[in-house]
Amino acid sequence: MIAGGPRPVAPFSHAVEADGWVMLTGQMPTDPQAPDAALPEGIAAQTARVMENLKLILKGLGLDLGHVVQCRCYLTEFERDYAEFNAAYQEYFPEDRRPARTTVGVTALAVGALVEIDCLARRPQ
Repeated sequence: MIAGGPRPVAPFSHAVEADGWVMLTGQMPTDPQAPDAALPEGIAAQTARVMENLKLILKGLGLDLGHVVQCRCYLTEFERDYAEFNAAYQEYFPEDRRPARTTVGVTALAVGALVEIDCLARRPQ
Protein backbone atom coordinates (compact mmCIF):
# COMPACT_ATOMS: atom_id res chain seq x y z
CA MET A 1 0.00 0.00 0.00
CA ILE A 2 1.23 3.48 -0.86
CA ALA A 3 0.91 6.17 1.81
CA GLY A 4 -1.48 8.86 0.56
CA GLY A 5 -2.74 6.61 -2.22
CA PRO A 6 -6.40 6.21 -3.13
CA ARG A 7 -8.53 4.29 -0.67
CA PRO A 8 -9.05 0.78 -2.09
CA VAL A 9 -12.62 -0.10 -3.04
CA ALA A 10 -12.01 -3.80 -2.34
CA PRO A 11 -9.45 -5.98 -0.49
CA PHE A 12 -6.29 -5.50 -2.57
CA SER A 13 -2.88 -3.83 -2.61
CA HIS A 14 -2.12 -0.73 -4.66
CA ALA A 15 0.69 -2.68 -6.32
CA VAL A 16 2.62 -5.93 -6.12
CA GLU A 17 6.20 -6.37 -7.27
CA ALA A 18 7.92 -9.57 -8.38
CA ASP A 19 11.38 -9.77 -9.98
CA GLY A 20 11.32 -6.13 -11.08
CA TRP A 21 7.81 -6.33 -12.55
CA VAL A 22 5.27 -4.08 -10.85
CA MET A 23 1.56 -4.81 -11.25
CA LEU A 24 -0.64 -1.85 -10.35
CA THR A 25 -4.21 -2.56 -9.35
CA GLY A 26 -6.87 -0.90 -11.47
CA GLN A 27 -7.44 2.62 -10.27
CA MET A 28 -10.75 4.39 -10.02
CA PRO A 29 -11.38 8.13 -10.51
CA THR A 30 -11.61 8.77 -6.78
CA ASP A 31 -9.78 11.62 -5.07
CA PRO A 32 -7.19 10.30 -2.60
CA GLN A 33 -7.69 13.42 -0.46
CA ALA A 34 -11.49 13.12 -0.44
CA PRO A 35 -12.38 9.46 -1.11
CA ASP A 36 -16.08 9.96 -0.45
CA ALA A 37 -16.42 12.97 -2.77
CA ALA A 38 -18.43 12.70 -5.96
CA LEU A 39 -16.53 11.41 -8.98
CA PRO A 40 -15.42 13.94 -11.60
CA GLU A 41 -17.98 14.57 -14.34
CA GLY A 42 -17.33 12.99 -17.74
CA ILE A 43 -14.84 10.57 -19.21
CA ALA A 44 -12.03 13.10 -19.76
CA ALA A 45 -12.03 14.24 -16.13
CA GLN A 46 -12.34 10.70 -14.83
CA THR A 47 -9.50 9.51 -17.07
CA ALA A 48 -7.28 12.33 -15.79
CA ARG A 49 -8.05 11.43 -12.17
CA VAL A 50 -7.30 7.73 -12.81
CA MET A 51 -3.99 8.61 -14.48
CA GLU A 52 -3.04 10.92 -11.59
CA ASN A 53 -3.83 8.09 -9.15
CA LEU A 54 -1.59 5.74 -11.14
CA LYS A 55 1.18 8.36 -11.10
CA LEU A 56 0.80 8.69 -7.33
CA ILE A 57 1.22 4.96 -6.81
CA LEU A 58 4.16 4.77 -9.21
CA LYS A 59 5.84 7.69 -7.43
CA GLY A 60 5.43 5.90 -4.11
CA LEU A 61 7.40 3.02 -5.64
CA GLY A 62 10.13 5.27 -7.05
CA LEU A 63 8.76 4.89 -10.60
CA ASP A 64 6.82 7.00 -13.11
CA LEU A 65 4.71 6.52 -16.24
CA GLY A 66 7.90 6.03 -18.27
CA HIS A 67 8.26 2.64 -16.58
CA VAL A 68 4.81 1.46 -17.69
CA VAL A 69 4.91 -1.21 -20.40
CA GLN A 70 1.26 -2.20 -20.59
CA CYS A 71 -2.17 -0.81 -19.61
CA ARG A 72 -5.59 -2.39 -19.49
CA CYS A 73 -8.44 0.08 -19.68
CA TYR A 74 -12.09 -0.56 -18.93
CA LEU A 75 -14.91 1.72 -20.12
CA THR A 76 -18.57 1.41 -19.16
CA GLU A 77 -19.72 3.46 -22.17
CA PHE A 78 -17.26 2.23 -24.79
CA GLU A 79 -18.84 3.54 -27.98
CA ARG A 80 -19.78 6.89 -26.47
CA ASP A 81 -16.51 7.54 -24.60
CA TYR A 82 -13.74 5.81 -26.58
CA ALA A 83 -12.58 8.80 -28.64
CA GLU A 84 -12.67 11.24 -25.73
CA PHE A 85 -10.95 8.69 -23.49
CA ASN A 86 -8.14 8.31 -26.04
CA ALA A 87 -7.69 12.08 -26.25
CA ALA A 88 -7.29 12.33 -22.46
CA TYR A 89 -5.16 9.17 -22.12
CA GLN A 90 -2.63 10.08 -24.81
CA GLU A 91 -1.67 13.26 -22.93
CA TYR A 92 0.13 11.10 -20.34
CA PHE A 93 2.53 9.28 -22.68
CA PRO A 94 4.87 10.65 -25.35
CA GLU A 95 3.87 9.53 -28.84
CA ASP A 96 7.10 7.57 -29.29
CA ARG A 97 6.84 5.82 -25.88
CA ARG A 98 3.29 4.64 -25.41
CA PRO A 99 2.77 1.35 -23.57
CA ALA A 100 0.97 -1.62 -25.07
CA ARG A 101 -2.73 -1.29 -24.30
CA THR A 102 -6.02 -3.14 -24.33
CA THR A 103 -9.31 -1.29 -23.91
CA VAL A 104 -12.46 -3.22 -23.08
CA GLY A 105 -16.09 -2.22 -22.75
CA VAL A 106 -17.68 -3.47 -19.53
CA THR A 107 -21.17 -3.33 -18.06
CA ALA A 108 -20.20 -1.68 -14.77
CA LEU A 109 -17.27 -0.62 -12.58
CA ALA A 110 -16.88 -0.08 -8.84
CA VAL A 111 -18.11 3.24 -7.39
CA GLY A 112 -20.09 3.93 -10.58
CA ALA A 113 -16.94 4.93 -12.47
CA LEU A 114 -16.83 5.38 -16.24
CA VAL A 115 -13.20 4.22 -16.45
CA GLU A 116 -10.67 2.04 -14.65
CA ILE A 117 -7.06 1.47 -15.66
CA ASP A 118 -4.52 -1.04 -14.38
CA CYS A 119 -0.96 -1.33 -15.59
CA LEU A 120 2.24 -3.28 -15.62
CA ALA A 121 5.54 -1.47 -15.05
CA ARG A 122 9.13 -2.68 -15.17
CA ARG A 123 11.74 -1.51 -12.70
CA PRO A 124 15.07 -0.65 -14.37
CA GLN A 125 17.62 -3.43 -14.06
